[in-house]
Amino acid sequence: MSTDLLTDEPLTIGSHTLRSRLIVGTGKYASYELMGESLHRSGADCITVAVRRERLIDAAGNNLLDFIDASRYTLLPNTAGCFSADDAVRVARLGREILLGLENAGADWVKLEVLADKKTLLPDPVASIEATERLVADGFQVLCYSSDDPITARRLKEAGASSVMPAGSPIGSGQGILNPNNIRICLEYLKDGDPDYPVIVDAGVGTASDVTIAMELGVDGVLLNTGIAHAQDPLRMADAMRYATAAGRLAYLSGRIPKRLYATASSPEEGTITRQPR
Repeated sequence: MSTDLLTDEPLTIGSHTLRSRLIVGTGKYASYELMGESLHRSGADCITVAVRRERLIDAAGNNLLDFIDASRYTLLPNTAGCFSADDAVRVARLGREILLGLENAGADWVKLEVLADKKTLLPDPVASIEATERLVADGFQVLCYSSDDPITARRLKEAGASSVMPAGSPIGSGQGILNPNNIRICLEYLKDGDPDYPVIVDAGVGTASDVTIAMELGVDGVLLNTGIAHAQDPLRMADAMRYATAAGRLAYLSGRIPKRLYATASSPEEGTITRQPR
């Protein structure tokens, strides 16, 4: 990794500090062995785990946690598959009990998903706000999956979310950042008077360029799963996502040139060397 990137500040979310700005999921892999190597290649130091008991054990009886180096990764439990505030709160509490006592388990935080329906997997904004308020009151640091609606994002922060995570596009769609202007407004609203508030794009990124675009917008990190797990070569895609995160972050910190309608000469017109006649 370049020395320039090493001068960047780590990503802080609540009481947790992460070196990598890429957070990856553990689902949808062809095998737990492939998952483990992909996590390693991604460079992530935080991984999110669906904590429902039936999701921790595969058909062969293997426990997902046996394939994760708990001394290396901070585990972020999530409420994937919940469609009501009551269900999400229950699953979050279940995750806390399952992970309590494990090294780097992150039992005090949760990635909150409260979905509206099974076809779109879009978040239910009302139920998400309700669940956030209840979990914060219960001592959780909540990272809340949201649509890219700036008003909802602001309401979730007001409800106490430690991080709001607007979707780039629907979960697993691979469509990338469909509405960069909304992401920019979310950033403006969420960071107004609070520039260190962490905003993470969650869902929809399908390839490395999607991650780079998200980071160049100024978000603090990207959370993804399907883009790696369902790639034709997950190991190489994990490498690509790792470097894309770093490239996008460096480009954002560097400050891009403004876009202009017309050309601007790269070489100065004054002071150029001209050939003298003989």
